[in-house]
Amino acid sequence: MPSDQSTWLIAVPQDGDSEGLLEELSPKLSKLNLVAGFTIPSFKTGTLDGLISLSEDLPKQESFFTATVAKTVDTLRNLLNNDPSKLSQHILVNEQTVDEYIQKQWKWNEGRYGVQRGLREIVDTLNKEMTSIDSAMKTKLNNYNLVKGSLVQMQRKKTGNLSVRSLGDVVSKENFVQDSEHLETLLVVVPKSNVKDWNSKYERLTPMIVPRSSTSIVSDDEYTLFNITLFRRVHDEFVQKCRENKFIVRDFVFSEEELVKQQQELETADTTEKELWTELLRLSRTNFSESFQILVHLKVVRLFVESVLRYGLPANYLGIAVKPDPKAAKKTFGQLQTQFAYLKPRSNRAKSERGGNDEFAGEYQTLMEQEFFDFVMFEVPWIVY
Repeated sequence: MPSDQSTWLIAVPQDGDSEGLLEELSPKLSKLNLVAGFTIPSFKTGTLDGLISLSEDLPKQESFFTATVAKTVDTLRNLLNNDPSKLSQHILVNEQTVDEYIQKQWKWNEGRYGVQRGLREIVDTLNKEMTSIDSAMKTKLNNYNLVKGSLVQMQRKKTGNLSVRSLGDVVSKENFVQDSEHLETLLVVVPKSNVKDWNSKYERLTPMIVPRSSTSIVSDDEYTLFNITLFRRVHDEFVQKCRENKFIVRDFVFSEEELVKQQQELETADTTEKELWTELLRLSRTNFSESFQILVHLKVVRLFVESVLRYGLPANYLGIAVKPDPKAAKKTFGQLQTQFAYLKPRSNRAKSERGGNDEFAGEYQTLMEQEFFDFVMFEVPWIVY
């Protein structure tokens, strides 16, 4: 049973038995499902060995293609803060929804993948394009994440409590003794429960502390920030005494030039992040459209290869796309099995040839491990908003 969260791409021989098939099938399914026909090109079949080799390779390529599409969607989802309405505006193929593309617009791109070329060459071209998309996305995403990570670190320094956050935007020049050879001003973070203790002790923590030099600068829910002026020579001793009393000396040197530099770095990182966000969003939108088309083209190649191996020549097949209603997927699949029951003898023969011949068993191993229906079918997973 195929997934009820995917669109089913089906191929059947286009012969006398399939004449008028789509017209007959549509009324049976269209009440609950989207049904459309599409053209499967008559590719060059090549040799049997070549088809068997492709049948082994295509599932691996398909997994890679599907993963690339999924990663692009995840990137869009993260950029848009997982907003379904915004995501739906970017998950488009040639400016149409995925369903519109498959059900109404899809046709083989002859300009890029001419059917006069061999199947292996076509698959190699599809793979080369998808690899290029995957590589470009990784590079752009890594660049964005580096800048975003740097920006987040800078922003975090402006948040948190007084024991960890940056102090540049909460102190001023007036809180410090400037240009003194012997004196320095330190910043001390004191738990609110210990403020009274600080006020009574700080002048006696060590010698050479300037009396009444400590003032409260700012408070948050947990701490109060004080400044204190002392002689440089007792710096280490004072820090040790503070540690013993659970007072936190912050490592901070006031510099207007450094504060301006930090602010400029923050603004630059913020601007760069926004620019890269826009570029990545634009690239992801474009690459989703491109990668999804490539994926569907590969699915059609796989439909063709499997159909030739199962039904033989002439290589003329009818394509049908079915988007099932999840609530009625089982019923829909049952109707399809009934509709295509006439293919059962040919499918059984193909299955028997693959499973019963030791010479081909290994070559067909990948196909034998998959679900085997009376008709050829592969799935295109839905994009979840």
